[in-house]
Amino acid sequence: MHITLGDTPDDTVAAFTARAAADPGVAGLVLSGSRVHEGMPTVHSDYDLHVILRDQHASPIAELDRFRSAHLDLVVIPLAEFRTRGMPGRPDSFARYSYVHAEVLLDRLDGTVARILDEKRTLGAGEAGAAVDGWLDAYVNQTYRSLKSYRDRRPALGHLDAAESVPFALEVLFALHRRVRPYNKYLRWELERQPLGEPRWEAGRLLPVVRRILADGDPPTQRTLFADIEEAARRAGHGPVLDAWGTELELLRHP
Repeated sequence: MHITLGDTPDDTVAAFTARAAADPGVAGLVLSGSRVHEGMPTVHSDYDLHVILRDQHASPIAELDRFRSAHLDLVVIPLAEFRTRGMPGRPDSFARYSYVHAEVLLDRLDGTVARILDEKRTLGAGEAGAAVDGWLDAYVNQTYRSLKSYRDRRPALGHLDAAESVPFALEVLFALHRRVRPYNKYLRWELERQPLGEPRWEAGRLLPVVRRILADGDPPTQRTLFADIEEAARRAGHGPVLDAWGTELELLRHP
């Protein structure tokens, strides 16, 4: 099976969606990527389209899974896989954010595709609590390793650990708000369009802090971020994870 590209991405996706909608084996179509983030598409943007099949043998469109072109990027999956794709514990958990702002273009299952999608958009209370605990422990560990290296006059190694702490910090921050951590490309977009509610998490403050840590691992900047995250985590009831570190927290709080 092949796809005929139109003159523009709009032409290509219109032709493909019409073809998919006419196929009874297709249960749903979901649009994601930059096209569902207002202000993000550029002249180079393609369409990221998820095609949900009733089962893996329901349609010859299954052959087009992972099709890539300058116009169209396809993920073709059966309904059963769509239910769990991107969810915790899965090898494809990295895909979760792709569904946060996704749009349903076709749902032949009386709203089932939309309901599954809605379950992926935010973290449930239990899921968020477990995520904060796990990522918070990883963040403290990585920051502690970094500051230990700076203390012991190994700044190059401390910088590496500092850079690795940033993804953990962002996971904690978004999980505290029951949000899926965005891909880096959309971090500013999320912070500006859907703020996390406190001035310290605004793009104008948080992003310079993150960039400084990534740039050179600056220990005072690391401690500033840690202080903010520690306060937020304790206020949300995650103090036991922090307290388990005992006196080692002192290095994260003071030079």
